[in-house]
Amino acid sequence: MRIEGFRLTRFQYARDRVIGDSQVHIAHAHNIVLELIAGDGTVGLGFGLSLFHPLPNLAEIDRVFRAEAWPGLEGQSPVALVHRVSRPRGGNQRRMGLPFEEAINQACWDLAAKQAGLPLWRMLGGTDPKVRTYASGLDYHLSDAHYVQLFTQAAVQGHRGFKIKVGHPDVDWDIHRLKLLKDAVGDLSVVMVDSNEAWSAKETIRRLEIYRHAGFDIFWVEDPCLRDDFDALREIRAGAPWTHVNSGEYLDLRGKRKLMETRGVDILNVHGHVSDVMKAGWLAAEYGIPVSLGNTMLEIGVHMASALPEAHWLEYSFQNYNHLVEQPIEMRDGFAIAPDRPGHGLVLSETARAQHAVPEVLAEADLPPPPASSPIRLT
Repeated sequence: MRIEGFRLTRFQYARDRVIGDSQVHIAHAHNIVLELIAGDGTVGLGFGLSLFHPLPNLAEIDRVFRAEAWPGLEGQSPVALVHRVSRPRGGNQRRMGLPFEEAINQACWDLAAKQAGLPLWRMLGGTDPKVRTYASGLDYHLSDAHYVQLFTQAAVQGHRGFKIKVGHPDVDWDIHRLKLLKDAVGDLSVVMVDSNEAWSAKETIRRLEIYRHAGFDIFWVEDPCLRDDFDALREIRAGAPWTHVNSGEYLDLRGKRKLMETRGVDILNVHGHVSDVMKAGWLAAEYGIPVSLGNTMLEIGVHMASALPEAHWLEYSFQNYNHLVEQPIEMRDGFAIAPDRPGHGLVLSETARAQHAVPEVLAEADLPPPPASSPIRLT
C-alpha cells in the first residue's frame, strides 16, 4: 500500500458554546480534515485545527500542503512512515506553515492499521477498548446556570470524573464553582481542577489548601504554573501531597522527558499525535508515572489510552465535532469505547463535506449557526 493522493476539506463554524479557561476565550471552530488516499482507494483520515484564528482559504491550504508535506508522503508506505525516526537539523527543525503535523500522523496510522486489518488500538497493543472518561466543561466563561446544566447532564450520562476550570483572581469564585459542581454531580465524584498556568507554586499550594479546608477533595490540579518551571511543579508536589499534579499538555516530547526526569509530575498529560503520545507513554511507564489523555479531536485518543499502561482517564469535553464523521466514538456509562473497525474507525461524513465545508474564509458575522451535533444542550 502506497500513498498516491490526498484531499483536504476546510471547516469554519460557530461553536455551540464559548469554551475557554482563565487565559483564553474561544467561540469558533477552524478545522482542516486531511484524507490520504492509497493506490487501492483506502483512505486515512486526520484532523488539524487552529484554535484562535481562521485558517486560510482552501486553495492556500492546498498550496502549502503540496509544498511542505506532500513531497515526504507521495509514494510512501504508511507503515514505514509511522515507524520512521528522523532528526531534523538546522532550518529543517521547524513547524509546517499550517497545522498539518498531527493530521498527517493520524492519517498515516489510520492507513497502516487498515493495511494490517486491525483497529488502531489493537495495532498499538491494546487489549481492552474501554477507557474511563472525565467530563471536562471548558467552562470558565459559562454562566453559573449553564455550568450547572452542563455538569448535571454529564452526570446523567454516566460520567463520574469531572474537571472544572479555576484560576479566577478571586479564590471565592473558585470555591463557588466547586460548590455548584458538588450540588450538580454529588459527593462520590472524582474532581479535577485546571488553572491553565494561572499561578505561581506558592499561590497553587495556597489555593489547594483553601479548597481542602472548604471540604473539597481534589484528585488532580492541572497545569497550575508555567509549563517549563519544573522546579515549581516539584515544589507543588511536595507542598500539596494530598493531590496529584497533572502536567505536560503544552510540552513537546523533549519537554515531557525533562518534566519526568525532574519529578515535576504525578500524571503525565498527553494529546493527539499518535506517535508522540505512544513514545511519551512508554517513557512514562519507565518512570512509573501514569498518563491521562487530554482533549483529542473526536476522542481519537481512546486508541492510545487503550494501548498505554496506566492510562486511566480520557478527557471528554462535549464539543460539537460529531457532525464531521459518519460514526463518532461511542460513549457509554462514563467510558469511551474504541471502535472495532479497521483503522481508527472515523470516516469523514459526506453530508458534512457537502453541507458544512467552507472553502473560503468567512467573517464571523457570516458564519452559519452551530451544527446540531453537540452531545450536550445548554438552554
